[in-house]
Amino acid sequence: MSRIGNKPINVPEGVEVKIDGNHITVKGPKGTLERDVHKNMTVALNDKTITVTRPNDEPANRSLHGLTRTLINNMIEGVLHEYKRELEINGVGYRAQKKGNKLVMNLGYSHPVEMDPPAGITFDVPDSNHITVRGIDKELVGQTAAVVRTKRPPEVYRGKGIKYAEEHIRRKEGKAGKK
Repeated sequence: MSRIGNKPINVPEGVEVKIDGNHITVKGPKGTLERDVHKNMTVALNDKTITVTRPNDEPANRSLHGLTRTLINNMIEGVLHEYKRELEINGVGYRAQKKGNKLVMNLGYSHPVEMDPPAGITFDVPDSNHITVRGIDKELVGQTAAVVRTKRPPEVYRGKGIKYAEEHIRRKEGKAGKK
């Protein structure tokens, strides 16, 4: 029995949900999101409450039950409040800046690294060592932040590179000198 999948989702004021078979459209003050849910899941909207049901207790349907409910809840949260992911840049001479919509980073390479944001994503650079990825789609925000991080992942000896703000880098000890 899925505890998460059985919880109903309350639709707040200002959010409009339209269910057309297995296609769900969520419209809110921040934007519109659409998603196709798995054909085995049944999604119903009753008086500002969404419920997700599964046809039987097969393992595949049990795992999809909670996932489907969580994805729909994330869509509603995204159009109501924006999702954001914060990144930090550590290293001498490493910095980021914004040129138009593009994110331009100097990461110790012979050239600056430029990134165009995907549709629905914005980059904020409050200072040269912090990047904020914002958007209404939680999955796309996380994926974009991961792609930015791959441009220079943190290294374990000096901690240089791009890391998530809440991430802790386990540092390694360097070579021991001769005694």
